[in-house]
Amino acid sequence: MADDRVHAFGDDVLGDHDAVALAGLVRSGEASPDELAEAAAARARRIDAALEPVAFAARLPRLTADSRLAPFYGVPTYLKDNVDLRGMPTGQGSAAFRARPARRTAGFADQFLATGVAVLGKSRLPEFGLNASTEYAAAEPVRNPWKPSHSPGASSGGSAALVAAGVVPIAHANDGGGSIRIPAACCGLIGLKPTRGRLVPNDQGRRLPIDLVTDGVLTRSVRDTAAFFAAAERHHRNPALPPLGLVEGPGTGPLRIGLVLDSPLADTDAATRRAVEDTALRLEALGHRVEPTVLPFGEEFSRDFTLYWGYIAFLIAATGRLMLDRSFRTGRLDGLTSGLRRSFHREFARIPGALRRLGRAEQAYAELFRSHDAVLSPVLAHTAPPIGHLSPNVPFEELMGRLQRYVAFTPVNNVTGAPGISLPAGSTDDGLPIGVHLSAAHGQERVLLELAFALEADRPWRRIQD
Repeated sequence: MADDRVHAFGDDVLGDHDAVALAGLVRSGEASPDELAEAAAARARRIDAALEPVAFAARLPRLTADSRLAPFYGVPTYLKDNVDLRGMPTGQGSAAFRARPARRTAGFADQFLATGVAVLGKSRLPEFGLNASTEYAAAEPVRNPWKPSHSPGASSGGSAALVAAGVVPIAHANDGGGSIRIPAACCGLIGLKPTRGRLVPNDQGRRLPIDLVTDGVLTRSVRDTAAFFAAAERHHRNPALPPLGLVEGPGTGPLRIGLVLDSPLADTDAATRRAVEDTALRLEALGHRVEPTVLPFGEEFSRDFTLYWGYIAFLIAATGRLMLDRSFRTGRLDGLTSGLRRSFHREFARIPGALRRLGRAEQAYAELFRSHDAVLSPVLAHTAPPIGHLSPNVPFEELMGRLQRYVAFTPVNNVTGAPGISLPAGSTDDGLPIGVHLSAAHGQERVLLELAFALEADRPWRRIQD
């Protein structure tokens, strides 16, 4: 096969270090935050034309003066372009309004900066994060570093491309239906969606009847993900959840792990199924008990989630001038956002019942974890599609069918608020990464991180630069 991978790894100060290692270089005096920022900015320029992951580059890196003792002090990163950072525009991936510099910094952005990271700019996302591919009606898409003809996933596709291509070792992501875990799966990264409330609540999600959105990061190493959540917890800890602390390696005891291979909405493709089955065998070899199980969510759950998805698009259209900018025009919304809005209008009478049923999903999820410590499944029903397959210019009904057959597993964790992690687990014959998904009970991110450490030690992840 032709090798068309795009990456920026080289012999500069960043090397192929992860964020923990770079922070160690800063603490020891072997590198300065300015040197790291300059090297990352140069890497971003090197790959930008091929992958287009950057929405906005800051003139100077944003680094808080009081974070010198923070674990990630000086590590360069990007913030996703749907979270406000004072002085930087927030474009939401949309051409429907003019993005102006934010007047305030969102609560999560404060928590993110408190870990010590230096923000170099904003990463791109599809319009309002509603799509599962980072594509646009009238702009160039973000491309997958492993195979630029294919999607990097979404909605945190820009962040995923930046991390996978080696521009930065860690970048912000958030997840309202799979948007941390989907790009992690497509780009060979680690993506942990935490329990709802683990981090400072997202400004967008907490205004909704059911808060689907949680923030997090995309990384190339499990220790970076674990170190980020430990650092974030130093800034804010939710007393309603078990403390997480710093997870540093595999757990010690055998776990009961349920195995799910297919969704009621879609059969899993052969390459993804092989990756999940191989991971199940590896977990059994590590001493865990893996047994088939069934998720207690079917077609009705999917219909209700799709309606709620449309409700979000309706709210965006109805409040855009007030919440975003007076320049907002519904006529400039892309085909997916507009189609979701129209679809909601046709079925709005169903929303009270849908909300009741989605609200009860948390109890059904909790019942599943009375007999399991974790559940293993695909992240996506098939591997990363080519650019264009999920374009917002595809006729709406056809696009919705494709999205429902693709994003067939991850929304459960958003509705229920439970944690889930995507881990690299193999590749297609032409080199595209494949991810597997592990879910756990509410507050049990430690279980997921310990399993991730064990799988990483058992078989280190593929590297794009090799």
